[in-house]
Amino acid sequence: MPDKPSQIDFEDQKIIDNEELNLLEALIPVIILMGMLAYNIFFVESQEWFGAYTNQIILLLGGAIAAGVGFFNKTSLKTMLSEVWENLKTVFVPVLILFLVGALAGTWLVSGVIPAMVYYGLQVLSPEIFLPASVIIAAVISIATGSSWTTSATVGIALVGIGTALGINPGMIAGAVISGAYFGDKMSPLSDTTNLAPAMAGTDLFTHIRYMAITTVPTIIITLLIFGIISFNINPTGKADVSNLLTSINQTFYITPWLFLVPIAVVALILLKAKPLLALASGIALAIVFAFVFQNNILEGLSDSKSSAIISSIFTETSITTDNAKLNDLFSASGMEGMLWTIYLIICAMIFGGIMDGIGALARITKALLTIATSVFGLFTSTVASCLGLNIVASDQYLAIVIPGKMFKQAYEDKGLAPENLSRTLEDSGTVTSVLIPWNTCGAYQSGVLGVGVGEYFIYAIFNWLSPITTLLFAAFRLKIKMIAKK
Repeated sequence: MPDKPSQIDFEDQKIIDNEELNLLEALIPVIILMGMLAYNIFFVESQEWFGAYTNQIILLLGGAIAAGVGFFNKTSLKTMLSEVWENLKTVFVPVLILFLVGALAGTWLVSGVIPAMVYYGLQVLSPEIFLPASVIIAAVISIATGSSWTTSATVGIALVGIGTALGINPGMIAGAVISGAYFGDKMSPLSDTTNLAPAMAGTDLFTHIRYMAITTVPTIIITLLIFGIISFNINPTGKADVSNLLTSINQTFYITPWLFLVPIAVVALILLKAKPLLALASGIALAIVFAFVFQNNILEGLSDSKSSAIISSIFTETSITTDNAKLNDLFSASGMEGMLWTIYLIICAMIFGGIMDGIGALARITKALLTIATSVFGLFTSTVASCLGLNIVASDQYLAIVIPGKMFKQAYEDKGLAPENLSRTLEDSGTVTSVLIPWNTCGAYQSGVLGVGVGEYFIYAIFNWLSPITTLLFAAFRLKIKMIAKK
């Protein structure tokens, strides 16, 4: 990621304020964009109005409408294209990181790193601490995979089945799984939303993760404490038997604690503040070595050539089949190819945002927002409300990050707030609350996979509804609110 911007960078940044443009005209592209998204959600079967890339195309259509508004208000095409290009340049390194994240997921699978995390994580189960253990297991696996969806579809299903057999309320179990899965999703450098938020706000991946830990760690600790109290007040009966899952993993992969050296090395590089590209590339290289050392059978089963199997894990889809259907979804990765959807979304968002920048709409909207959010706390509150609103209206967590991220970026800079304040707030309110909305893609997915309705697990998804409250409390008391360093 780019280095932290200097004060001079902010002073030299061009802010376009079109005096010809009024607030209503500035809002027209946003209103139409929201209308198209709402139409797609409520009236289009499978929510694919334009196929798999519906959200990207809607963003481009929104950009075209914004360009029309710009032409009407005497903005030249050259000005708009110039701002689009400036926006696209800012996401060049984030796009490279996303490609590396895809490669990391694939190589960590074929090397046995992810299976080892699953294998040892499942053995932590104990009936007396089942709920907090479920949070921890889901968190570990989600950090390893970068996917809350995959975690729920595999280990989550197993945990719900085991917990139900123990006589524990399925809503409690689902809430524990979702809390842990979304904690891991937020804190994992493999997660697309964790890459998306800093890209929108203008900070780097690992600065974002470190700063996000300030609110996320207290929230997950409170979540664990509450689940610990709940566990002391229930009487689970039965025996947690995960032997079948463990046997399937052990028969498919060579499992050894030495595999943990790969994630430990990446974490060490992160703590030493190495460049994200270097840390991720090192994780990929080390995983490749471990794949040749420990997983020869896996590589031979995937392709005639071990090198071809490694290349496929980096660039395209890799699926490893076990004798347990619950594990098969977990043991699949899409490599760099799997990151294209998110990358296209970022590019389309940059085009929409660049045109909105070019016509002066973002400056006009920001001024209106700042008349309402006159304080730092008001700005954080407006951001949280926007993310929640988009999760409800747009029904997509990506758009709940992309649109507020672009709209509020300048407002945070104007207040002298470092960009990681915005990226953290986007994750604390955009990423995690999506699962609390029944018609949101995340809410519908989780309830369908776990077999537990949103209404049943809502109150027990403690981490998810507590996160935006925590970020607002930190803002209200000005705790760890980083300002832009002045020279």
